[in-house]
Amino acid sequence: MGTSRRADEVGLHYLTTSAQVRRAVDEHLARSGLSLSRTKILQVLARRGPVKQAQLAAELGLAARSITQAVEGMERDGLVRRSPDAGDRRAKVVTATEEGTRALAAGESAGGEILRRIFHRLGRDRLADLAETLALIDVTTAQATRLK
Repeated sequence: MGTSRRADEVGLHYLTTSAQVRRAVDEHLARSGLSLSRTKILQVLARRGPVKQAQLAAELGLAARSITQAVEGMERDGLVRRSPDAGDRRAKVVTATEEGTRALAAGESAGGEILRRIFHRLGRDRLADLAETLALIDVTTAQATRLK
């Protein structure tokens, strides 16, 4: 079997496995009222504090429209609060609410639990190898997408 064909097969297997892990994590996060995307938003807010909506989109690699829709839904659910930026009235600053902070803690616990159940059997050496391989995939993906 040629290298290109094998790369295709491994790449497709990776995508399938990644989707399965994502679904499992999303199902566990849903029990705490979150999705993976909402968890990522709350993690940025927990780490950085209040942040402009545009900066949040940039940090997460999301389009402005996508972050607006996500934040609006989270605001309706009481997880975040938006307020005008004092320096730029057109910009919105997003802040996690107490409810959002509690949901993040519950979500991280649920997400961590399922990830430990999925990956614990790999052992320390295989986890280290996987982490190294994933880092390399990150780099090669960035390089491959710049070639367009």
